[in-house]
Amino acid sequence: MEINIKLFASLRDLFGRSEIHIEYDQEITARKVWDDINDGFFEGDILVAVNKTYAPLDKQLCDGDEVAFFPPVTGG
Repeated sequence: MEINIKLFASLRDLFGRSEIHIEYDQEITARKVWDDINDGFFEGDILVAVNKTYAPLDKQLCDGDEVAFFPPVTGG
């Protein structure tokens, strides 16, 4: 199963790239993907979207899904 990952805002700068592609041979969640790529780089809350729709981190993923990670957003 191939998962396409996109990183936005400060995450893109922190990881040094905006896209990552990972192959999995089992069912996974967005949280598992985040844990696999993060490896302690970013601590704190994270927002996730699966196929351009906000989703919880426990969202089950399917082959070809696009998973986007965003740092918390504030503003007014």
